[in-house]
Amino acid sequence: MELVALAPDVIVAGSGGIAVELKQMNRTVPIVFPTANDPVGTGLAESLARPGGNATGFSGFESVRIEKLLELLKQIAPSVMRVAVIRNPTRDGGNASFRAIQSAASPLRVEVHAVDLRGVDAIERGVAAFAGAPHGGLRPIALPIFPILSCSPGPSHR
Repeated sequence: MELVALAPDVIVAGSGGIAVELKQMNRTVPIVFPTANDPVGTGLAESLARPGGNATGFSGFESVRIEKLLELLKQIAPSVMRVAVIRNPTRDGGNASFRAIQSAASPLRVEVHAVDLRGVDAIERGVAAFAGAPHGGLRPIALPIFPILSCSPGPSHR
């Protein structure tokens, strides 16, 4: 990349994804990112406490918050036994959030089902198939306006 060839003192990446690409091209010029989902999982940092390498920044990923949202859903709707998670499997943040939800689900006795963002038709089919059985909840990932939605089947499923 031309930017790396200029050997700047520091590069400020606009996102975690850009920071990952920059780090793959360059191991010496410092990279600062404003936010990145799962910087450890993407290889941007060795750990959150000590990033190491040439990249540093802020993480938008908080597994404790994600786990708490699932606990809150169970408190609001105790009958929820299944949760559909709408996620983008091609994004590291979506996968990290999904793994956090999966680990939080077991102690709550909740099954987790992925509905992948692969187009409107695929989402509609995935949600419709999931909603066909009782005791379900819906948890979109990376949609902060709708952190948790509880859904229940129509009268014929009760």
